[in-house]
Amino acid sequence: MAAKKKVSKKKRSATASRKSVATRTRADLTKQLREDLKATKATLKSANAAARAELKLTKAIANAEIAELKKQLATVMKREKALLKMGEQKTKMMLKTAEQWEKKQVSKIQKMFKKAPKA
Repeated sequence: MAAKKKVSKKKRSATASRKSVATRTRADLTKQLREDLKATKATLKSANAAARAELKLTKAIANAEIAELKKQLATVMKREKALLKMGEQKTKMMLKTAEQWEKKQVSKIQKMFKKAPKA
């Protein structure tokens, strides 16, 4: 019976050593996972900061472009308004000139009838 007790002690010590190895391995794995998690968080934070900086830059560029387009629009609107005003003035001048020419022609015709002998 003594032999059986020795074998069971060997089994217990082998089991205990496996447990201690498993515990160490688990602890090492947990430690490595925590380090990886910290590294991943740091990477994500830096990527997030870079993305925010890029968005701010893009927004600034877009705002500058919008401002430039607004300036161009205002210039075009002024030009269009000036052209409309000029067109209206031209039309008024043409109308005035046409009325003057018509009056001259009517007066010439009236003079011709006044000078013509009556039958």
